[in-house]
Amino acid sequence: MKVSHEVPRCLLTASQEFNDYDYCLPHLLDVDEEYKKYFFDAKEKGRYIVMDNSLHELGESYQWDRLKHWLFELEPNEFIVPDAWMDYTQTAVYAKYWKQIPMPEETIRVAVAQGENYVDAWKSFRGLKELGYKKIAISYGATWYNDLFPHPNKDLGKALGRLTFISKLIEEGALSEYDDIHLLGCSVPQEFGWYRDCKFVKSIDTSNPIMAALEGTMYNESGLVRKPKANMNDHFEMDFKDIDYQLVMHNTTLFREINGIPKIEHYK
Repeated sequence: MKVSHEVPRCLLTASQEFNDYDYCLPHLLDVDEEYKKYFFDAKEKGRYIVMDNSLHELGESYQWDRLKHWLFELEPNEFIVPDAWMDYTQTAVYAKYWKQIPMPEETIRVAVAQGENYVDAWKSFRGLKELGYKKIAISYGATWYNDLFPHPNKDLGKALGRLTFISKLIEEGALSEYDDIHLLGCSVPQEFGWYRDCKFVKSIDTSNPIMAALEGTMYNESGLVRKPKANMNDHFEMDFKDIDYQLVMHNTTLFREINGIPKIEHYK
């Protein structure tokens, strides 16, 4: 299970201390020279790079012509193709289109299962596999997770809802240990420890320990019971002197410990 935590610009280089791979937001490549330089330097050094489509940050996937441009400029190891938030039909249309688009030889297509309820998300997952996607991502924030697993604490409910969804996929034969899954984000950091015996969870990305640190929140050995309110859109421009780097290292280190993730071993 490989981990990457998104960070403010000033922590990009330092993030190699606690990130197994680099998670790239393509819309920033067009507007931030320092960000772009970091990723091209990382590529030159042989770092493993996953390029997102920036849906979470922009509310919709980034411009498709620019996504295609950066695909062949950066040649990421993985590319998360455009999807539509909690929209099964539109995501299916996008997935079919991007399955036909040429990719750099070494780039793996990753699709995101989406739906406004459990049934649609299940159909989305199965449909993406039938289209031939070898790796599928499952997001953390779908509102229907709270319907699937009602809990007084909505953040815990979402984490447990995603776990329930994945468990049902296993139970119904839609997901096996031979599949490749990426988990997008989290509500509470201890969720990933619940997947310790799930060989199909190959990678995760979450800014949770970083956002908690920026709020001054220290992880304890149980993790957290609330999702940090801070988000990367509001903190990307932070100055290093305004960051408690010891707290960042504490949270990122404890993140691995509470989830049973071995100490960092970079992708070759």
